[in-house]
Formats: sequence, structure tokens, C-alpha cells
Amino acid sequence: MSEQEPQPIILPRDQHGISRKQIDEDSLKVLYRLHRNKHLAYLVGGSVRDLLLGRQPKDFDIGTDATPAEVRRLFRNCFLVGKRFRLAHIRFKGNKLIEVATFRRHPRKDELPEDPDEHFHFVQNVFGTPREDAYRRDFTINALFYNIADFSVIDHVGGLEDLRAKRIRMIGDPLVRFEEDPVRMLRALEFAARLDFTLDPAILDGIEEKKELIATAAPARIREEILELYRHKVAGPVLKHCRELGMLPHLLAGYPGTDESIELISKIDQRTASGKPIEEGFAIAALYLRLFMDSCPPSPQVPITEALHKANEIIIPHCRYFSIAQGIRHQARELLVGCFRLARGRGIRGERRFLQHPFTPQSFELFSLWAEVRPDLKALVKEWQNALQKPTSEKEPTRRKPRRRRRRKPGNKQPAKV
Repeated sequence: MSEQEPQPIILPRDQHGISRKQIDEDSLKVLYRLHRNKHLAYLVGGSVRDLLLGRQPKDFDIGTDATPAEVRRLFRNCFLVGKRFRLAHIRFKGNKLIEVATFRRHPRKDELPEDPDEHFHFVQNVFGTPREDAYRRDFTINALFYNIADFSVIDHVGGLEDLRAKRIRMIGDPLVRFEEDPVRMLRALEFAARLDFTLDPAILDGIEEKKELIATAAPARIREEILELYRHKVAGPVLKHCRELGMLPHLLAGYPGTDESIELISKIDQRTASGKPIEEGFAIAALYLRLFMDSCPPSPQVPITEALHKANEIIIPHCRYFSIAQGIRHQARELLVGCFRLARGRGIRGERRFLQHPFTPQSFELFSLWAEVRPDLKALVKEWQNALQKPTSEKEPTRRKPRRRRRRKPGNKQPAKV
């Protein structure tokens, strides 16, 4: 490290609240084995941030100066993954994985291969120091390290100050970092919503200038990030913020994101927070419910075949773009059509079969959330709730099939009993 470079801030054990009791037991085993074999062993990223904020991390990722091959030699239960970004995964009981990444750095221009097509793969696998690794990360609060050697917290980029200020700040120039990876724009909004932090003005200016780039990100990554929004119960506020910043149409290929749609998604966040896990088909149906209802107004005169056609017409482009499986698409379509049936009201032909349909309970759940956004539907919710709570025998009376008499073959008469 040169004399001009600022020294990292190091918080000793008695100046922070992280305890080894809060750290996953298997992660500690990995950290200690790396340390005993003379390697640097740090908890990195979001786990350190969450521990300092008093939250329980979901994952404990580990950074080290050991190469992936050296990590594999130390752990019999280790296997290497990734072609463009080589990582070590260490498997424990219950199919649990601990991810171990070697510290990386940005390569110098004179180190890059002559073939530009090889640059991306090369850039991802140039090993470096912890400080160089910290500067490769996206936000300052995600670049904090916990050193198992002395239980200290190490900050190279000002993340501790930003944690205290409750601020999301980019490492480096946001314009450059968003060009490198447009998904960082969505992640910035996600962290601000999850942690209730403010966004640095430079990030907001960068999103304003580079928002169209989000459409160039890999659909698989966008799909996973949107599911993360639902899992973290922040899909509503983040998509609302995306709309305010003009990013939403670029994120979801022209998706309008009306006030009612955003409000419905916020209701689903509350449902997830109550302990109900989110399913992707349910999330897709919620995204497009308002658009579906507008394009196919519920009426007894509209046949179900037309509703099915409209539902497919609306969700198929989304599902094809994000390579969503047929089963998930089928679920989303059935939920939309189920809401259409519920919105038409009771007493229409086919009601008994509909009450026993396997997707009807989920359709009713989505329709009930929709009624919280549209109070004029609450009376319908009450009517359907009473119908769904009736015993099965009252919904569909059983009809006994006529008993078929066995026909005797000619000449095979039994002798009469005397």
C-alpha cells in the first residue's frame, strides 16, 4: 500500500457489536481452518453489514487470499463452480453451502488479453488484496470485512460512516459502475427500501441518466432480482420508486405500473411479511391483474374462453422474455381467470365446479387483496367467502350412479334352488 493511500478504519473487538455467537457454526469452521493454514479469512459483504445493524444475516459469505484450488485442497467437501467467476462451495449436512471467494482486483489495461471477447472472463478472475477487493464491490455498506484472526471489522471505503448516516453510496462513479452492471441501479433501490436508508444524490443522478441501460441486463438476472424484492417484502416500494424515476418501463418492457397495481403489490409484501411464502406465479398474476381486468371486464356475457385468451395474451410475453416455465405460467393464468370468475359474481353456470377447482383458494386470496385496493369489491368477497366455507356436500351434491346389472351369457343359467 502506498503512503498516499488512506489507511483502512479498523474497529477492534471492543468497539463493535458483532459476536461469534451470531455467526453460523459451519461458516466459523471454514474461517478457522483457513486461518489455521495461514490464509486471510474474512466474513464479507451483506453479512457484516447486517450484523452491525443488529439483523440476522441470511447467508455468510467468506473472502480469502487462498486461491480456489487451495481452498479445495483444504476441504474434502469442497467443489469449484463458475466459469467466468471461479468460486469454492463447501458443502455441509443438509445440503448447506458456504461460499468462499478469493479476493479479486481490477486488472491493468496492459494485462488484458488482446482479444476483447476474452476481457470479461479475464477481469472476473484477477486475484488481489482485500483492499482491492473492497473497491470492486458495489456499495460502501457491502464492502465491510470481519477478520476472524482478531475479530476486528475492517473498512476500506467509508462503509461504517454510511451505516451510521443510513446512506446508500456507490463505490466509485455511479455512471461508470451502472454502465459496468445496470442491475446495480435496481439493487440500490432495493437496499434503500430494505434498510430504510436514503440514496446518495449521485446515485439518483446516475439512475436518471442511465435508466435505459437496465433493459440491456440479462433477463435471468432481472427475474431473480425482482423475486428478491418479493422475498424481502419491498417489491411495492421499489417498483413505485422505479416508476417515479422513469425506470419501470425499461425494467419490465413497457409495464405501466398503475397506482392500483403498485398498491396491490404492496399488499402482497404485507402478506409475505406475515409468513406466507411468495410464489412466482402469484407474483406475476398480481403484476398483471389490473391490466387483465381492464382488457377483459368481468361480465356474465363474456365467455371463459375469451378470458383465457386475454390472460395468455398478457402474460405470455413476460414469461417468454424471462424464460419462465410452463407450470408457473399456467398458475399465473389460472389465478387471473379465477379472479375474473370471482369478479363476475355468483350464480353463473359452472360455479360448483369452480368452487372445487384446485386454484380457487389462491384466486380468492389474490382477489381479496385486490378488494383491499378496490373497496367496491368487498361485498363480493364476503359472498364468495361464505360459499367457500360451506361443506363440500352443500357445494356439489353427490349423485349415485345407477347400478349396472350383470348380464348372463345365454345357456349359462344357474339351477334354481330347491
